[in-house]
Amino acid sequence: MKSKFVPLSKPLTFIESMECLPVTVVPEGATWTYEIKLDGFRLEVVRDGAETTLYSRNANILNDRFPYIAKALSGIPGGTILDGELVALGPDGRPSFNLLQNFRSAESQIIYYAFDILAYKNRDLTQFPLSERRGILASVVERQEHIDLSAVSQMSAKEMLAFVREQGLEGVVAKRSDSIYQPGQRTGAWSKHRINLGQEFVIGGYVPSNLGLDSIIIGFYRGKDLIYASRVRAGFVPATRRKVFEQIKHLTTPKCPFANLPEAASGRWGQGLTAEKMKECVWLKPEAVAQIEFLEWTGADHLRHTKFVALRDDKDPRKVVKET
Repeated sequence: MKSKFVPLSKPLTFIESMECLPVTVVPEGATWTYEIKLDGFRLEVVRDGAETTLYSRNANILNDRFPYIAKALSGIPGGTILDGELVALGPDGRPSFNLLQNFRSAESQIIYYAFDILAYKNRDLTQFPLSERRGILASVVERQEHIDLSAVSQMSAKEMLAFVREQGLEGVVAKRSDSIYQPGQRTGAWSKHRINLGQEFVIGGYVPSNLGLDSIIIGFYRGKDLIYASRVRAGFVPATRRKVFEQIKHLTTPKCPFANLPEAASGRWGQGLTAEKMKECVWLKPEAVAQIEFLEWTGADHLRHTKFVALRDDKDPRKVVKET
């Protein structure tokens, strides 16, 4: 039996994104479905009357950055809200987060992959099961130059993992086909498993240099505490050192934001931040987020062989947690 349409109880507006729970094992079973984890920006599209508004995960309006996405979706019915991922495809056809950062020169390579529909013609769909929402989504969104649907795989979890590894993709998203849409929640009805090691981290400080900064000091939240994870020096060139410094220097604060510092020793891999090493650091309010790649986690919750990828302005720092 299909679910009944229910009118929205409040005016059409941004709905906080449902979150994926990081997992080390991809869940299996008849109710689970799989999508490729796309390396891009979460983007919510609100079509209110004749206006199309693009919202980041933090409810920032992105129409000025991606006007062609708003224009491409101007034909969907009023009273509709879509959830999806904005992705830039590199020459090899794989998502490239770095390319997405250069959105002004990468317009032809940027695609919005819609994967959910939360409202349709001013009717609330969040209580519909995902399988029904996907059916409605497919009837609403027309594939075109900058617009596509996120493909739902019919593979098993094992086959999906093998495909993602073979193609060098970021990971797998698993969703229960009977799940309702729970705004702002991370219940496990949606989960994500990364193949490559990399995630977002909060920047809590930096080590200065004549180029602005030499390295950034990063961490993640565990409950209310910001936990130090690493210093990151690789991945920067002189231009990015200056650019990142200009974007974070206004966050300077006299207080160290990390709950687990100072550490007693540098440790085997030299990532420990002792009281002596902390004298070199400039501390920041934990409001900036960076995408970081790394080799592995150590037993002390530190990272080995880190590399800076990019700053992210679409992530809420308070929701940055350890994902692996």
